Amino acid sequence: MSMLMVFRVAFKALARNKMRTALTMLGMIIGVAAVITMVALGTGAQSSIESQIQAAGTNMIMVSAGNFMQGGVRMGQGNASTLTPEDARAIQDVPGVQYLAPGVSTRGQVVAGNLNWGTQIQGTDVDLPLIRSWPATRGAFFGPADVTSASKVAVLGAIVHEQLFGPEVDPVGQVIRINNQPFTVVGVMASKGQSGMGQDQDDVVYVPYTTVMKKLRGITYVQNITVSAASAGDTTATADRIATLLRGRHQVAEGDPDDFMVRTMEEMASVRVQATETMTALLAGIAGVSLLVGGIGIMNIMLVSVTERTREIGLRMAIGARGRDVLLQFLVEAIVLSLVGGAIGIALGLGLSRGVTAWMTWPTEVSPEAVAVAFVFAAATGVFFGFYPAKKAAALDPIDALRFE
Repeated sequence: MSMLMVFRVAFKALARNKMRTALTMLGMIIGVAAVITMVALGTGAQSSIESQIQAAGTNMIMVSAGNFMQGGVRMGQGNASTLTPEDARAIQDVPGVQYLAPGVSTRGQVVAGNLNWGTQIQGTDVDLPLIRSWPATRGAFFGPADVTSASKVAVLGAIVHEQLFGPEVDPVGQVIRINNQPFTVVGVMASKGQSGMGQDQDDVVYVPYTTVMKKLRGITYVQNITVSAASAGDTTATADRIATLLRGRHQVAEGDPDDFMVRTMEEMASVRVQATETMTALLAGIAGVSLLVGGIGIMNIMLVSVTERTREIGLRMAIGARGRDVLLQFLVEAIVLSLVGGAIGIALGLGLSRGVTAWMTWPTEVSPEAVAVAFVFAAATGVFFGFYPAKKAAALDPIDALRFE
């Protein structure tokens, strides 16, 4: 029997009971669609993280405060007060350091006229736009003199600008109040989106770090120092030199934990990517259970089909069909069920991925490899779960099959 005839008979047999065939394929459809959607979400998240890291700059190094202990209680990373502006000035002389910006932040209510907005107040230095390759759309970033004198000047993020003044209004020269203190707006930054650490860089007001230290918080330390290495290839070596410098300045003894953290963007990105990959694998594994259930459903229906068509099998074998012809016939029917269900599942998965992106603005990315793997897996499921019913049909004795009622 030719393969064309085998497929014609397979489609004819499956079309006899359309509802049963559709319900049998449903498990395969749901499984493949779920796998495609989950993998698309995971791949999209990874691509988003990578693009954020590239936008921030692969040569960026984050130096932040470490653990702080009080009365035997460890307060956790970021709470130490040992990172100082003097440390920042010392880091500036480390070989490989190009730009540097100490940082200290707080939250506050920003008021402009009769409008107000609660946001983060980020104290930083003049090098921040150079580190982030970040231009101002209106006005300019504050200068070294503002940092030295702890001036009350502010640069607005795009969201703060829109909330307080509206997108079409130029706020440069306007006076806003931050925690009831007047600040003069000197610039508005271009929209930047989320940072590599997930923070919204547009919903921030940037002021000199000395102003936050002296006039908003009353502290003498900084929380972090953002560093840009001269070249991306020297980032790790520069980070190691910074860590060695700070251990010496903070008199950290050999074997004692550091009271600071030095992280490169690649390290932070790898942690997030690994977490995303783990979650994607978990979700894909759960979706794979649907494929297993769908395969079992195919095997179950094929066994029922063998029982229903026993006399047909006996008749075909009586007029010359061989056992391998019967085996091939039922195996093809199982594969057709899997492939048709898999194709519909792939189409549904693509549609769901686009729907998630449009509805929830989550990034998704369907790779051709994922589609190919899903299709091959569907075919393999049909072969695996269809082989036993097909073998059982091929092993029937023609005489007993003809006598079957």
